[in-house]
Amino acid sequence: MTPRTSTSRRGEKGESQAPAEAARPNGQPATDGAGPDRKRVELVVITGHSGAGKSEAIAAFEDGGYFCVDNLPPRMIEALGELFRHEGSGIEHAAVVSDVRGGDYFEDLLAVIEELAAAGLDLKVLFLEADEETLLHRYKETRRRHPLARSGRIIDGIREEHQLLAPLREGADVVLDTTGLTGAALRRRIATELIGLETEENQLALTILTFGFKNGPPSDADLTLDVRFLPNPHYDDQLRPLTGRDQEVKEYVESGTQAGEFYGRLMPLLQFLLPAYVAEGKQHLTIAVGCTGGRHRSITVADHIARALEGRDDVKLRVVHRDVELD
Repeated sequence: MTPRTSTSRRGEKGESQAPAEAARPNGQPATDGAGPDRKRVELVVITGHSGAGKSEAIAAFEDGGYFCVDNLPPRMIEALGELFRHEGSGIEHAAVVSDVRGGDYFEDLLAVIEELAAAGLDLKVLFLEADEETLLHRYKETRRRHPLARSGRIIDGIREEHQLLAPLREGADVVLDTTGLTGAALRRRIATELIGLETEENQLALTILTFGFKNGPPSDADLTLDVRFLPNPHYDDQLRPLTGRDQEVKEYVESGTQAGEFYGRLMPLLQFLLPAYVAEGKQHLTIAVGCTGGRHRSITVADHIARALEGRDDVKLRVVHRDVELD
């Protein structure tokens, strides 16, 4: 579901506000005409239903280079916005979360939003919501208390909050329904649709790492492939000084039927796993490929995998041969 833009009531004429635009720090803050010591600062106020994903949202903005503060009372947002606008603050992009956890202070949020917009901040309000069944399930799953149901039923707190937040939802720039979204999927949508990170910045960083078991396996591997069952060039006097990068070694390692059968099972597995990891929001994946010394068989296999995965737009690939220079 794409983010919906609601009509903002912050402007004097009730004009419609644009959704949060792609905004990456560019080092060229625009002044707002308020004086020589003031600058234009983008401030995203994140609010919405408890359990709708505000913690995931603020994490996405933090990963996108924003200065972030969670659970901030509304009047402190106002003071923070004033501080950000001074040239010496060094802050051009910020995001804050304010919600009903603030208790009585939260009632000031609508007024503070109006004041911040009038003060010249580049203000955007992101409202997160989810359907009643989803919110109830999330609270039961985490076993946390709903802030408005301290001594009552969770469902009553959800419904009370829904009524309390109605004016904020109506005035939000972007309303994002997180029903059916995992935390990782929500972060990815915010990164691409609201913050404006390029697709390349959201790719899975895949490292194919070769190593020799005699030198110890890598500690950071997510998947480890032991390819010591393949023909070993080490016992060929002519091939021993070479590495898996050399054609003669590749032909030796891949001779017979074992290598072909291995690739025939391995590559479909990786073609299945990689999109699944991306969908789950995994950012880094290390596939370790090991042989005895890390110079021949592991390199041949790693290079084969890399060639097969070249061109995928969901993966940023690099190959590291850890032990190739070792004896």
